[in-house]
Amino acid sequence: MNLPQDYFQQALALHQAGQLAQAQSMYQQILAAQPNHFAALHMLGVIASQTNNFQRAVDLIGQAIQIQPGNPTFYFNRANALKELSQFQAARASYEKAIALKPDYVVAHHARAVLLADMDQHQAALAGFDKAIALAPNDAFILNNRGNTLQKLKQFQLAADSYQRAIHIMPNFAQAFNNLGNTLHELGQLDAAVAMYDKAVFIDPEFDDAQWNKSYTLLTRGDFANGLPLHERRWKSSAYQALQRNFTQPLWLGGQSLANKTILLHSEQGLGDTIQFCRYAKMVAALGARVILEVPHTLVGLLKSIDGVHELVARGSALPPFEYHCPLLSLPLAFQTNLASIPSGERYVSADPIKVEQWKLKLGAKTQPRVGVVWCSTSKFPGDAMRSLRLQDFARALADRGCEYICLQKEINAADKKTLKSLGNIRFFGEDLNDFSDTASLIECLDIVVGTCTSVPHLACALGKPTYLLLSYAPDWRWLLNRNDSPWYPSAKLFRQESPGAWDGVFANVKVELEKFLAKLS
Repeated sequence: MNLPQDYFQQALALHQAGQLAQAQSMYQQILAAQPNHFAALHMLGVIASQTNNFQRAVDLIGQAIQIQPGNPTFYFNRANALKELSQFQAARASYEKAIALKPDYVVAHHARAVLLADMDQHQAALAGFDKAIALAPNDAFILNNRGNTLQKLKQFQLAADSYQRAIHIMPNFAQAFNNLGNTLHELGQLDAAVAMYDKAVFIDPEFDDAQWNKSYTLLTRGDFANGLPLHERRWKSSAYQALQRNFTQPLWLGGQSLANKTILLHSEQGLGDTIQFCRYAKMVAALGARVILEVPHTLVGLLKSIDGVHELVARGSALPPFEYHCPLLSLPLAFQTNLASIPSGERYVSADPIKVEQWKLKLGAKTQPRVGVVWCSTSKFPGDAMRSLRLQDFARALADRGCEYICLQKEINAADKKTLKSLGNIRFFGEDLNDFSDTASLIECLDIVVGTCTSVPHLACALGKPTYLLLSYAPDWRWLLNRNDSPWYPSAKLFRQESPGAWDGVFANVKVELEKFLAKLS
């Protein structure tokens, strides 16, 4: 087959114009005439990537590399396809080969750094972003991604500086404004954070993540009147779209009468959230509704007798008929909750009395106060790093003597298992904790619970048990700021970091207060 000398250039022009099918056909014709035409092989691989056929992209570009092994662009595009296939180590090696062939290859340095961040290798990612910035100091996108990695490393002020540099270069960079708002929130600068979210939304009125982030900050500072309506934007945010339930029945947010109606209240987030907001079921029932409550299976035993619930359903089971639905975290909005009207009481869940007696037998005779402890979450919640501690660090918050410690975690990681064994003063019953009704019954046998912001302290507070809660500098919105009590939980006492990452003072304060509490029981 005789093809014009500029046939590849014609195909490339069509490719660059977005006419992929025509370009692909021409590249294939070139290869039929010249099987070793590495440029055509490479561009067919690029089209395969553009059409989400990533394995074919890897194969085609790999053939091009075999023929022409010295082209850095080939390695770069192969790395992009490997990343899409979640073959991260192979992608990293391919990026690094591209960089070795072309040390000033900015986009390869940047892409490699993004990959390392995705692999949670944040320190290595930061070094990669710094190299890319050294080569391209005015690239706002690299600066923005560098800020994201600094935020993961909890270097919040440096992250803010990186976002501000990006914004200076690109004043209409909505994502950088949003990210700067997140960082300012972590630094406790809530008014400044709200201003950044507002700028992001001004640039992009459909920026749902920025709207949701703003709601979180407003709620943290106690502005429920503005924060709760905006919190409904969570369903349009990137983090929540997959969680939204597409019921045909209408959403109830307080506007319609529920007299003689059946409503489904359904959990949407973590176990602690479900425990905290199921308290509203009683209020919904008081409006004349028949209440169906859908919760994760592990909470069914705990919540089977909660006030206001006519039928309890485990998530994943077939749902009975209903006329309205409401996610649990939308109920504060439905009841126009403010700080003064939060429905709080000493306790609103109860433990199974038979299980309580079984736990008393299992624990044995009580000779000193019993303290429940929880320091780490095993969930996949993005903020786990802010609420999970190593046991060897958390132990510094515990009194040295005068009590018996009971671990309330079902699971413990390998490092903490070693610490648990070396400490020798914390009893572990993980295999006996089959669901939260077991945990609740064990908590009833204790005098106090000490823990970080996981689901277990929510349970302890819902049971009315005295609870010491160790909080990060910028905790979840429900804990508000600048107070050591909680309007949600009368039995909670809050111990806060005085600056980001500063746990030492928290440990010291908890230990002092715990020793005082135990002394009163002696």
